[in-house]
Amino acid sequence: MNQSTMSLVLYFVVFFGIMYFLMIRPQQKQAKQRQALLAGMRVRDRVLTSGGIYGKITKVKDNSVMLQIADKVEIEVAKSAITSVENRDINAEDPKKNAKKNDKNDKNDKTNNKEINLEKEDSQPNDSEKENA
Repeated sequence: MNQSTMSLVLYFVVFFGIMYFLMIRPQQKQAKQRQALLAGMRVRDRVLTSGGIYGKITKVKDNSVMLQIADKVEIEVAKSAITSVENRDINAEDPKKNAKKNDKNDKNDKTNNKEINLEKEDSQPNDSEKENA
């Protein structure tokens, strides 16, 4: 082979290498994450379907799940139609792992409530402002 043929072959190898790392590999990684999402769905998970319906999983079947979308309203949806798990119910996970998380969340909630109450107080006019109006 002459030098121009070798450089052409090298060009194609580099091109396909770049294409692999920029397109094929990320797509495979995303497919693995999606497969893990579908395999890891549990009862009481809050999910979003591809049709934009939010619901809580009440029953998991082989190829579908039952979603509670309102009180006493359940629909059956194909697992492939689930696009994301919005949040997991704390009770569905290991309670020992979440005990510390719950304590932190409670503290954050109390702090956030104080901040909200302060904002409400700031937005409400005081007595002297009411008299001037």
